[in-house]
Amino acid sequence: MAYTDKFQHLADVAMSQVASVSAEQVNALMTQGAVALDIRDKEEHDLDHLPGSLHVSRGKLEMNIEGVVPDLNTTVLCYCNANNRGALSANTLRLMGYVNARYIAGGLKAYRALG
Repeated sequence: MAYTDKFQHLADVAMSQVASVSAEQVNALMTQGAVALDIRDKEEHDLDHLPGSLHVSRGKLEMNIEGVVPDLNTTVLCYCNANNRGALSANTLRLMGYVNARYIAGGLKAYRALG
């Protein structure tokens, strides 16, 4: 998908401000209490998502996250299909005080590629 330069710049800035985790790390982190957060649209989530993940769409993230993940110290692993929306969401959570907000590098596609 071709993105506008401005959107991609925002996503790149977000990726520079929050840490990523690899798809290989996701299961271990979730076992340790991390929350995988699918920030894609409901239709995307309904088609496929990480087992055990929570869903809060990017469009309602700021309004609903505190009801879903009230502890600001929780490790939250934001993901989309690849990187951009996951990184933007993790950065938003960081700005809201979630000190352990991360994004899954490569998103759902990278996770599924593991087999």
